[in-house]
Amino acid sequence: MSRRQLPPLTSLRAFEAAARHLNFERAGEELAVTASAIGQQVRALEAWLRRPLFIRLPSKGVALTGLGERYAAAISGLLDQLNEATAQAMRPDASTVLTVSTMPSFALSWLIPRLGSLKERHPELEVRISISVNLTDFGREDVDVAIRFGQGVYPGLRSDLLMEEHFFPVCSAALLNDPLRPLREPSDLRHHTLLHEAAEGIPDYITWPRWLALAGVDDVDASQGPRFSHTFLALQAAASGQGVALATSVLIGDYQDAGRLVRPFPHQVRSPHQYYLVCPEASADRPAIAAFRNWIRDEARAHNEQL
Repeated sequence: MSRRQLPPLTSLRAFEAAARHLNFERAGEELAVTASAIGQQVRALEAWLRRPLFIRLPSKGVALTGLGERYAAAISGLLDQLNEATAQAMRPDASTVLTVSTMPSFALSWLIPRLGSLKERHPELEVRISISVNLTDFGREDVDVAIRFGQGVYPGLRSDLLMEEHFFPVCSAALLNDPLRPLREPSDLRHHTLLHEAAEGIPDYITWPRWLALAGVDDVDASQGPRFSHTFLALQAAASGQGVALATSVLIGDYQDAGRLVRPFPHQVRSPHQYYLVCPEASADRPAIAAFRNWIRDEARAHNEQL
């Protein structure tokens, strides 16, 4: 086997950070060193390669050369893989601590109420829930598995479909039985307050305007009504009689079973996104992750059968 020609890792890290920020000072802040130290490492790498990676600008800024752009793009992913491989190597295979990243509404309405059954099935597992609305960067975050809401295309990750989702209006029983404002079909929504969820960053998310359009309703003003940052907040407002919210087959939680929320009519719209369990291929078969995957897939299957 030929001897690998690899530059010093310290220089690579300094260059990659400087290339992302296009600023030595911010790269130094990220790596907890001075801008001068970043500059020294970059110059050392350029000397090792015998090629310039940055163009020093008169304004004291920097820009990447063509080679610098290509090299930064290539090594950034490699450093992420190295970080993930190192994290996995440092974590014992027998580790029973599992960090799960998921969205706030899913955690509150679906996942947390079911963790008791996970404890019964796997008492050795210690699950830590990490709440985030952003996609998980497994190379940089201390997360083992994530539950994502999307279309299932996650390069480099193992992806398991958990549940599809349908959206439908819900309200309190008192609002449904209001004799002055009957709520028997979608067009009756024009007489009621619509409770909105602010779904930023999710393309094609089923909001009230989209739901009404797909349901064929064109005489309801969907621009009015209070807005909430999460689904569970809008559902709580609906349960207290403040208006009509859009619930989903996944996030309805125990509101419907307890009678706190009712569906005024059967109309529903299928979401273009579904729920997936994802994790890096390199760690997918770790015992704790495999146990969690099998459990949550069983729970999702049971949920789907109840619909």
